[in-house]
Amino acid sequence: MHKIFITGGTGCIGSVTIFKLLQSQEVGKIVIATRSNNADPLKLWLGEDLDPRLEFVTLDVSNYAEIERVLLEVNPTHIIHLGAYQSPDCSRDHIGGMEINTGGTMALFDAAEKLTDLQRFVFASSAAVYGMRSLYSQDIIPEDVPLAPPNHYGIWKLAGEHLARLFYGNTKVPTICLRINTTYGKGRDKGKTSAPTNALKAIAMGAVKGELMTFEMPYQGKENYHFVEDVGAQFAAVTLQPYKGFGAFNIQGETIPIRSFLELVKQEAIALDMGDYVDFSIVENAPPNLFICDLDHKKIASTFKNLPLTDISEGIRKSILEFKKMAENGTLEYSTPAS
Repeated sequence: MHKIFITGGTGCIGSVTIFKLLQSQEVGKIVIATRSNNADPLKLWLGEDLDPRLEFVTLDVSNYAEIERVLLEVNPTHIIHLGAYQSPDCSRDHIGGMEINTGGTMALFDAAEKLTDLQRFVFASSAAVYGMRSLYSQDIIPEDVPLAPPNHYGIWKLAGEHLARLFYGNTKVPTICLRINTTYGKGRDKGKTSAPTNALKAIAMGAVKGELMTFEMPYQGKENYHFVEDVGAQFAAVTLQPYKGFGAFNIQGETIPIRSFLELVKQEAIALDMGDYVDFSIVENAPPNLFICDLDHKKIASTFKNLPLTDISEGIRKSILEFKKMAENGTLEYSTPAS
């Protein structure tokens, strides 16, 4: 039975990844390293009674000595490293972002080299490792193009990929980096690219309150979208399915213009009798989306089996319904997008 150690397991992607992992009979225990000990995001997926296979350990990934102590004590068969500062935090606190996103990652890899039973290491990277879209002439962007991160967050993630490559070279433990772009849906509450999810929340909150909630997208252009459940399923798949070697993969998603995404949201809201609560616009002179789009995901689809790719309209509909239920229960948190 697998013993999985996961950092960032109470965040958006960590929670849905755990939800998907627990559907496998191969998973005997999941040890969740968390700084906050806030299990509420997990309860969005698992309900109030958490699975008995879950175990929590308090850990700040900037405490390098503690990382080694905890990891050697747990001695996992699989590691999923999701813990990180997101883009707005890295922009506000460059040194803190480096200490967590690079230093914590390095400490985790160093400690993992000492493990005796480790079979897989999965690192959560980002599409922020790529350059701006204008750097590339290709219609679809594969993983092996030149990388030129547009912000500190992307620089730290690219450093993490290099550390992952060195780790594999030293240990030959199969190691996978997953490049994530805009995740939308239940649990997506933080980060610059939480904006599309906030558009969905505005409709649900407005419908329950009976008032129109104006929403403005803070950036424009095109965006590469991943439905949150698909992201969790893909992390679970690359953790558990057979794989040898080192690889960096774009997670499956779909690129469309932001205006088209908002139009699909409007169409689904109308179909759900919530069309009266749609009031969207894009901020005047909004900057272009910082992160790349048009990403090629053929590599991950051909390497792993049965990976989901939810149609954007279906993902939007499911998300609006989930948010409406949460708003009715008084548990939906809605805030304007991070700037």
